[in-house]
Amino acid sequence: MSRSAGTGAAVTAQGWGWRHATRTQWAVRDLDLTIEPGQRVLLLGPSGAGKSTVLQGIAGLLGGAEEGQQAGRLLVDGTAPTAQRSRIGMVLQDPDAQVILSRVGDDVAFGMENFGVAREQMWPRVRESLDAVGLNLPLAHNTSELSGGQKQRLALAGVIAMNPGLILLDEPTANLDPEGVVEVRDAIAESAQRTGATLIVIEHRTDVWLPVIDRVIVLGTDGAVIADGTPQQTIRREHAYLMSAGVWVPDTPPPVLTRHRHTDTRTLLSAVDLSLGHRGGARLHTGVNFSIDRGQISVITGPNGAGKSTLALTLGGLLPPAAGRIEADTAFAPVPARRQPIKWKSRELITRIGSVFQDPEHQFLTGTVRGELALGPKALNRNAVESTVDALLERLHLTHLAGANPYTLSGGEKRRLSVATVLATGPQVIVLDEPTFGQDRRTWEELILLLAEIADEGTAVVAVTHDLDFTALLADARIELPAWETVS
Repeated sequence: MSRSAGTGAAVTAQGWGWRHATRTQWAVRDLDLTIEPGQRVLLLGPSGAGKSTVLQGIAGLLGGAEEGQQAGRLLVDGTAPTAQRSRIGMVLQDPDAQVILSRVGDDVAFGMENFGVAREQMWPRVRESLDAVGLNLPLAHNTSELSGGQKQRLALAGVIAMNPGLILLDEPTANLDPEGVVEVRDAIAESAQRTGATLIVIEHRTDVWLPVIDRVIVLGTDGAVIADGTPQQTIRREHAYLMSAGVWVPDTPPPVLTRHRHTDTRTLLSAVDLSLGHRGGARLHTGVNFSIDRGQISVITGPNGAGKSTLALTLGGLLPPAAGRIEADTAFAPVPARRQPIKWKSRELITRIGSVFQDPEHQFLTGTVRGELALGPKALNRNAVESTVDALLERLHLTHLAGANPYTLSGGEKRRLSVATVLATGPQVIVLDEPTFGQDRRTWEELILLLAEIADEGTAVVAVTHDLDFTALLADARIELPAWETVS
């Protein structure tokens, strides 16, 4: 199929830069860049290089002078991005931030309604775009019941339905199951091919997008362009830098991991005839049984919408089971008579089970990174709080961000902070929902090594993940959830 001509948007940056109002350093500075209409660009660079800032600037989402300082010029089709909103479709790192309406069909139609698409065209495009991204749900389905991966598909469907001249994607497949990654990538590529749209994608894992893009732009640590060219040539020429920057270069072997397993492997938690689902709803998993043992890394897998996050919240004592129970070992429970974590007090829970949510922002409570890490130990009246905080900042590459507001961090930085806040209280069980989301290769490897180390020291680790490399390296046990069953 030949690409449509003249419908893609042009992007130009001339000495452009952006510094957030709460930061002393520029997220991006001196960016010079021209992207021609219809090009498909993969934007690479180390974590924190300002890639997401560049996309938000192109989308006109950075706000005015009260939110930060801008330098140089950034144009879409020769004018300010804010004047081209109807031409731009963007999927953010956080799919929750883009769910607006309560019904799936209405949410997909929202962008088209804002830009005056005729009603007779709107609803066929809603259904077509949902089918394209594999979100096979009724149009009236409640968006609050979607999983993180389903919300990501919903956001992508909304962009496809708009037929924009510029498609901006910030790690669009990070929360998707492996089959969904290819399905969604192909749907985006087909949409760009059909409409002639310009496509700019941020993705740490290059092998997913290399087959469908025609240009690679590599940013340095300050956001300036250090390499630009065709995919194969640019990756071959910049291989050493990309590796050092944490980019997932194709055919890179996995790290060597040596485990020293803990000798005490007693069971800490057990799922007994557990059922998952919305209370009173028809969709349930029933009869789920497994155990979580000291020093063991258990991986929860399954397709988008299978209930993995629901299971994680239930294990963490934060959501009651629909039926059955999560039961703690007598020695692990606060008192022998109270063995179900859902019945524990907050203080009892925080010292026993720590949860890292799929959306890191849901667990931020203070105004600084350092404050977040100190909060738990201070609440428990722990000694040596500052040394504990300093060690975690160093270990998870957050020292330079100690005074920053957690909400201004990149997606990968927020994820590392959320992991660190749980480690700070030293629970015996850690439940993580998509722990490697948003990580470059370097920080991914360090998270792998960290989780292996704390498991070998005796902590039970439970991780919800679609990351096949994570599972292959770390899984001592797998809890596989199939697609939702319909129970009458």
